[in-house]
Amino acid sequence: MAVHSKHPVSAPPAPPLRETTGHLLMRAWCIFVLFLALSGTAWVHAFGNVVAGAVAIAGGIVTVVLWFVVRPPVQWRRLPWFVVGYLGWATASILWSAWPATTALTLLLLWITTIQALFIASALTWRELVAAAASALKWVMALSIAFELWVSTFIGAPILPGFVVGKADDAIEYWSRDNLFDGGRLQGIMGNANLLGPVALLAIIVFSIRLVAGAPRRIPLAIWIGLSAYLFYRASSATAYLAAVAVLVVLGTVLLMRTATRPGARTKYYVIYAAIGVGGGLTLWLLRDEIFTALGRSADLTGREAIWADVLGRATERPFAGWGYATPWAPWDPAFDGWITDHGQTVMQAHSMWIDTFMQLGIIGLVLLGLVYLAFVWRSWFFAVDRPRWDLRADRPYSPLTLLPTLFGAIVLVQGFAESNPLMLWGWAFLVMLGAKIKQSPHIGVGPAEQSAAIERGEPTKQGA
Repeated sequence: MAVHSKHPVSAPPAPPLRETTGHLLMRAWCIFVLFLALSGTAWVHAFGNVVAGAVAIAGGIVTVVLWFVVRPPVQWRRLPWFVVGYLGWATASILWSAWPATTALTLLLLWITTIQALFIASALTWRELVAAAASALKWVMALSIAFELWVSTFIGAPILPGFVVGKADDAIEYWSRDNLFDGGRLQGIMGNANLLGPVALLAIIVFSIRLVAGAPRRIPLAIWIGLSAYLFYRASSATAYLAAVAVLVVLGTVLLMRTATRPGARTKYYVIYAAIGVGGGLTLWLLRDEIFTALGRSADLTGREAIWADVLGRATERPFAGWGYATPWAPWDPAFDGWITDHGQTVMQAHSMWIDTFMQLGIIGLVLLGLVYLAFVWRSWFFAVDRPRWDLRADRPYSPLTLLPTLFGAIVLVQGFAESNPLMLWGWAFLVMLGAKIKQSPHIGVGPAEQSAAIERGEPTKQGA
């Protein structure tokens, strides 16, 4: 006679797994921190230097408190030590700084940005990190187009920082130039087309990676890519256009590298990659007049060569240790006020992260920064081209998420030639965050730094899953 068992084989029904409220709040904070870094000067234009500084400092304090509360797993031996070395040398420069007040203030911002980047890298998994970056970029893109639409529709005239409608002495002073409907360059919430262009390019990359990785809501993602591409085009930043070319070259090379099936098969691709890089650089230099004229820029990169000459002149007076950290230059400091002007405005950077670092931190700082980027490029490259492997199995599929660090590296290396922005805000934040994440979690979904967040969400975990 059949007997019904009281112990069925299948598991009893249970509600779907949900993230804890604490983890959701922590992830929301990470999105806000990334938005702060990506939106950059928008806070200064909207609320002024004091409020923007207070928000940055308060954000740093909250992140430090969260670090002690959440206690994410950190392998201290695998910190990005070249970043630590650069940070230490920049901090030490206050001892001989020619502008100690500016050094102290900008060092505080550097420390805050670095701590926040390390926290995000430690607290989020790779998938959560990319999703958080995508969410922050959506806010930047949406607010940029909404801001330009509001100015052109309801104001109908250029506006100055502080939402002031008035006449500026030079167009460079405007927060928005009311160009949405007349075909001119858009500046977004950052108030600068050269800041909007690279961020829009990063948004295209992040949204595309999410789309290829099979993220939900694919149609909205495609719309976000289209909006970012539109803002990228309307920003009309020559540096961003060149960065886009570099991104395409790097992406094509990585995909070719992934097709290699035997040892030595990548050699020919490295040769082609090097030839394209060297040839492209020589072409850009020899035909710079024609190229920059076609992009609507002067051959001297819109006056940058004159700025570089002035900065290099000061840098050679203290070539080894530099004049003291100052990123960005404080326009109210007597050392910078009126030193170099552009359209009547005091310039706040050297428009080259390498020349800027040489002037501030000397040859020693320049070497340390070079080591930071060399280590990042090296790790991010092999993170993208090597098949994930931590045991005998050698056929695991590549993850689209591994493309983000090396493509981001292409953007900041090109941007850093003609801008100092990679030394601050989102450029520095993403460099530290992605570099630290690669060291802490060299395989997506594997290791304590990846597993802990899954446990926090209540998900079953398995090493190597």
